[in-house]
Amino acid sequence: MDWVTGIQRALDYTEEHLTEALDYESVAKQACSSAFHFQRMFSMLCGFSLGDYIRMRRLTQAAEALLGTGDKVIDIALRYGYDTPESFTRAFTRFHGITPTEARRGGTIKSFSRLSVKLILSGGSTMDYRIEKKDAFQVICKKKLVNKPQGETATADISAFWNECQKNGSIDAICKYGRFDHVNGILGICFSAEMADSGFPYGIGAEYNGAPLNGEALDIVEIPAYTYAVFSCKGKMPDAFIKTYRQICTEFFPQSNYEYGSGVELEVYPSAEVQDPNYTCEIWIAVREKQ
Repeated sequence: MDWVTGIQRALDYTEEHLTEALDYESVAKQACSSAFHFQRMFSMLCGFSLGDYIRMRRLTQAAEALLGTGDKVIDIALRYGYDTPESFTRAFTRFHGITPTEARRGGTIKSFSRLSVKLILSGGSTMDYRIEKKDAFQVICKKKLVNKPQGETATADISAFWNECQKNGSIDAICKYGRFDHVNGILGICFSAEMADSGFPYGIGAEYNGAPLNGEALDIVEIPAYTYAVFSCKGKMPDAFIKTYRQICTEFFPQSNYEYGSGVELEVYPSAEVQDPNYTCEIWIAVREKQ
């Protein structure tokens, strides 16, 4: 299945199930993707999260039901995923600027139209990348559960985690147990295969050199063997990362013979000079060839 068809199938599935409890895994499967990668790609492409899209579409249809039917407000609220009239009224008022009662009396409402995918050729730009196969290896890291990708929310949480680890000495401790002869830098690790309802684990670490730990509160994690697409990222962080990742979603995956694999993403940072406009790091994404 090509990338455009997969995204459109996911959008169509979402529209068909707006009045049901939507499972993000089921939405992502329509695009042959994991929930983690689909939500992240969706946010990068659209500028808002999949959850925001579902919410705005439901509130749009709820307003249409208020105007076009005689259904009770509580019934419409339940149909579009709200447990009580109060929670529905709060969400409705935030989105439309008026209450459901005012909308039924003829007040002005907002409409958020459904998305559709169009293939737009633009170009001449190229992305430099390499394909690298890496055997299983161990990392020494500090892990934290961060929010699901919601626009830039995950990026903000991750940036705060880096600042915390820099200040509390965790990165210095990691460097004592790291080896830097192959992957040359401190790693940011998205454990995307471990996505949960509340978020996903993110680690800051390095390849483990095998030295015994001296009481530091660090994790040793086995990273399985993967094939990676490796991209160079240049500029101040995190803006350069966001820009490069958006290019990966919109240029590399639609045109290449690769798709997301299930597993991990690695960010390789060679130094702490992340505010240098000429800073260069790498993004490693586990991939597999398209079937």
